[in-house]
Amino acid sequence: MFGIINFEAFLIAGLILNLTPGADTIYILGRSVAQGKKAGILSALGISTGAIFHIIFATLGLSIILAKSATAFEIVKYLGAVYLIFLGIKTILKKEDGKFELSNESEIVNYRKIYLSGVLTNILNPKVALFFLAFLPQFIAPNYGQSSLPFLILGVTFLLTGTIWCLVLALFASKLSDRIRKNYKIKMWLDKITGGIFVTLGIKLALMKK
Repeated sequence: MFGIINFEAFLIAGLILNLTPGADTIYILGRSVAQGKKAGILSALGISTGAIFHIIFATLGLSIILAKSATAFEIVKYLGAVYLIFLGIKTILKKEDGKFELSNESEIVNYRKIYLSGVLTNILNPKVALFFLAFLPQFIAPNYGQSSLPFLILGVTFLLTGTIWCLVLALFASKLSDRIRKNYKIKMWLDKITGGIFVTLGIKLALMKK
């Protein structure tokens, strides 16, 4: 139906891929542990929002540019790497005042940044675009290769299962860390570890081969 073949196999493969730890998983865990449930949830939603752009690109065939153009791939890759490293260094160098109470205005600004960081982290990862381009066609009938509908249906299905898993992950991680984060010194070290994770992800992305 709609040019999609082996949909059940696609669901199983998608679930396995979602459960496999990757850069997005580490990013969400880092945010959840260091900054709590709301930060983890917004990070997960940001990652999912970024994935929507990749689905649109794959549906419209724009991801082919990344697959065929080494220059485009390198540009997007290094933009993503620089952003992650910048985010990590900023987190590591962040100064704490020992207080955890924030004003409503400050919370809105910080949580908005967390969400947008998740979006940019996913959008600027060319590996995600190439994944959609390589994975989705395996479940599309050859005579529907030029149609955008099967790409869209499979992409949205993968997005929904991935979002559910990311939210579960964020909630689980934040539950475990709620008590730990109440301790100022531990929270400070968690921020440093989170920053280190972001820097590591950025370096890993920069070294990634096409």
